[in-house]
Amino acid sequence: MPEAPTIDSGNTVWLLVSTALVLLMTPGLALFYGGLNRAKGVLNMMMMSFTAIGLISVLWWFYGFSIAFGTDAKGIIGNPTTYLGTKTFLAETDLWGATAENPSGIGVPLYVFMAFQMVFAVITVALISGAIADRAKIAGWLLFAFGWATLVYFPVAHWVWGGGFLGAGDGHIKALDFAGGTAVHINAGAAALAVALVLGKRLGWPREGMKPHNIPLVALGAGLLWFGWFGFNAGSELTVDSVAGLAFINTQLATAAAVLGWIVVEWIKDRKPTMVGASSGAIAGLVAITPACGFIAPWAAVLLGLVAGAVCALAVSLKYKLGYDDSLDVVGVHFVGGWIGSLWLGLFATNSVNSAITDAIGASDGLFYGGGITQLGRQALAGLIVTVWSFGIAWLIAFAIDKTMGFRVRSEDEVSGIDIAEHAESGYDLSPAGGGSGGAFAMAGIASSGAKPVADGPAEQVTEKVAG
Repeated sequence: MPEAPTIDSGNTVWLLVSTALVLLMTPGLALFYGGLNRAKGVLNMMMMSFTAIGLISVLWWFYGFSIAFGTDAKGIIGNPTTYLGTKTFLAETDLWGATAENPSGIGVPLYVFMAFQMVFAVITVALISGAIADRAKIAGWLLFAFGWATLVYFPVAHWVWGGGFLGAGDGHIKALDFAGGTAVHINAGAAALAVALVLGKRLGWPREGMKPHNIPLVALGAGLLWFGWFGFNAGSELTVDSVAGLAFINTQLATAAAVLGWIVVEWIKDRKPTMVGASSGAIAGLVAITPACGFIAPWAAVLLGLVAGAVCALAVSLKYKLGYDDSLDVVGVHFVGGWIGSLWLGLFATNSVNSAITDAIGASDGLFYGGGITQLGRQALAGLIVTVWSFGIAWLIAFAIDKTMGFRVRSEDEVSGIDIAEHAESGYDLSPAGGGSGGAFAMAGIASSGAKPVADGPAEQVTEKVAG
């Protein structure tokens, strides 16, 4: 007789902590993207991350979790009614992974697993926003996020992790993705490219310099992302075991190596390593190790980080050669880094560090562990399918929004500052001290009105949110 359902307190606490860590990543992303942006658009950039938290959390609870992890329908989609938000799951039998033979599953309440996967959905959508900085209406962004999450992320999560055709199962592709190289980074990167193409280039790009306005903010955001990513990767094991420890150490090693890889490229190209480069290198390493962290040995993680840091440092210049304006290099870091990490599994995945590769998923060892090119082909096919689907649907959604309600702000609002135009507030007090010439405005790219205060008469009431 199977034992009665029992909650595993260790697994549950670890997954709750991991959920909080991954949630912290989206505010970290807001700071990272905000610092990379120009001063006059920092709040709009951050708003896209924070509104993603609001919108996607609710959608995930209501039907997204069901589409991703509900009862499988022919490997394509989960039954939307399986975990519909109108239902509650608080019975002692509502444990994730529970079966008749194993009523406890992994000993984690269903709502804990739902919350963990919820914050994955949130940050995946938020990643896209960096490609369209300084020119997207917040209403258009929210409508796009709603459509893309529903038609792309939720189904793709099912394809990869929810019993769909890209993962384990008879007749399935059996691609490996420990924590989201295909489902998160390739997925978001392809969508980012599509939306950037629909919206077009920022005014003045690439002639005008559009440098990051606040590098310490970039470093702070990167640090929070690095910290939260341990929940993203090690938490994806779902249980407290040696594989979680492997994912944890691999995450640190690959990220550290990627910082070195990126700044070496900067040193060779420009003779000057930069803080923005080190921060971007860290993100590139985090992205690349995400799909591989629980499936490769630590030495392969170090090598992966070095390669990802160097290649992504070179890939960010592709937008200048190909002419697409990916404002904050989502394509160069997330799309390219996601592909590197996913293909790395076809070379270095090994059953010796994680028996689930063959036992649970039915995949093969990588090329350098005697598995031939089979797994490399599986990884490439899965990445290609997600790329085509995500890019195509994202382009159609963005095009439809642009041709109906409009996705891009007016040119004059883009020039004067999208923060004030879209949100009636600004990130900094840009008022010239003592009636100066307005140099702070010029530095931030915002034109000063030059209005003089009136000595007599009542003062005009203004909103406190708008500085200058």
